[in-house]
Amino acid sequence: MVGIVDYGFYIPKYRIRVNDIAEQWGKCSDKVERSLRVIEKAVAGRDEDMVTMAYEASSMAMHDNEDLKKDIGAVFIGSETFPYAVKPISTSLAEWLNLSHDYLAYDTQFACKAATGALISASALVKSGDIKNALVCASDKANARPKDTLEYSAGSGANAWILGRENVMLEIIDWHSYSSDTPDFWRRAKADYPSHASRFTGSPAYFKHILSSSTALMEKQHIQASDVTYGVFHMPNGSFPLKAAQKLGFTKEQIEKSYVVPKLGNSYSASALMGLVATLEFAKPGETIFFASYGSGAGSDAILFKVTEKIEKRRKAFQHIIEKKSYIDYGTYMQYMNII
Repeated sequence: MVGIVDYGFYIPKYRIRVNDIAEQWGKCSDKVERSLRVIEKAVAGRDEDMVTMAYEASSMAMHDNEDLKKDIGAVFIGSETFPYAVKPISTSLAEWLNLSHDYLAYDTQFACKAATGALISASALVKSGDIKNALVCASDKANARPKDTLEYSAGSGANAWILGRENVMLEIIDWHSYSSDTPDFWRRAKADYPSHASRFTGSPAYFKHILSSSTALMEKQHIQASDVTYGVFHMPNGSFPLKAAQKLGFTKEQIEKSYVVPKLGNSYSASALMGLVATLEFAKPGETIFFASYGSGAGSDAILFKVTEKIEKRRKAFQHIIEKKSYIDYGTYMQYMNII
């Protein structure tokens, strides 16, 4: 059995309401909120970035696993907002966690699925027996050009996952990935903000890849949506995951636990995995979780998980953390995002 041994997460306490952003630019706030189905988003503080959030999430994951530190054979971190163009963050993270120096480390980028690709790679290393445990982290202080559509949903957050073969709480049953060269979203070197091609965002990008990876995995496992307990889909906004779930045959009840984007926004590489974190607060032994990430450029990783009895000792409270928040105005938001 190979899978998740433990996990952690971090959500900044600051929030900005979508209505406040819309009013700043003279937009109809009700129209924006109805279109995106996002009410507010989490915002990292001025002294926070993807590195500090990755550390917080990883520290939670390692809190009850001090004995595993010497057995972490790989440290991977996925993000879209690395502070360096050339210098790994994975090694800094490992150093701050006081891990052994005998580990494979690298940073990954594939838009919002940067960490799920690393998760699959890490599981293969663990499954092969080359390493005993791995740490995979997703972290982003997602930014967007002021007045751009992305500004309403781009949020902040991080989560971390320890993989292993012993005391597995979330078994990885199978996975399937679907990729293509579809330029729906990108950020050029030295550019401060991402760009996007709106005509590619929906059908040829998000939906085609999510549906393709998910359908292929279901066929491999000879299952359909009604055979699994929960569904988790990448949340670039509040509308897309609902439509994708419906197209695949999932009910509202199956995805409601993971549907956290209305209150947190899209934390890029951490977004889909944050939905998995939210689901684990309620998942019971024997239940199954169907998960599908999406990354622009473009690709989707679909993974089928099974919950084991070990979840009872590893379960983390998540919902009350969402409610521990402090609202900020648009000017403060601009300062925290280092725009002014």
